Amino acid sequence: MTATTTTRFTLNGEAFGVTVAPDTPLLWVIRDVANLTGTKFGCGIGLCGACTVHVNRRAVRSCITPVGAAAGAQVVTIEGLSVDGRHPLQRAWVQTQAPQCGYCQSGQIMQAAVLIRRFPQPTDEDIDSVMNGNLCRCMAYRRIRQAIKIAAAEVLETAPRG
Repeated sequence: MTATTTTRFTLNGEAFGVTVAPDTPLLWVIRDVANLTGTKFGCGIGLCGACTVHVNRRAVRSCITPVGAAAGAQVVTIEGLSVDGRHPLQRAWVQTQAPQCGYCQSGQIMQAAVLIRRFPQPTDEDIDSVMNGNLCRCMAYRRIRQAIKIAAAEVLETAPRG
């Protein structure tokens, strides 16, 4: 049995500390300790993307990221992406009716948020490359791609100029 230790990080803009084994998956801390259930458990081996969150602005699979690796980091979940759920990606997801079952969608949106930061005007190839590994059982990939392009255009349009 691994000894417990206190790991401190910022979770959705708030100071957060948890006393668990440092190899505890970040996903379980988010869901079971912080009670933020928007981040989903999918495969448990980092291949499906349902558990994607941001750690220091990078998309990571929280099911395979030990909480100890988040020490001192900024962690953002789907709940922290937008206080009111009105992030351009969330609105575009609704506009295009991207989700069907919805299970993978928080992970898709979190990965897409990193994508549009990196590629403000993403091509289909950019989207395919960055979103590769975020699996959708319902095969809503066309609507997801459309939503990403709509959100990227909105973000670009509202970006400060100069």
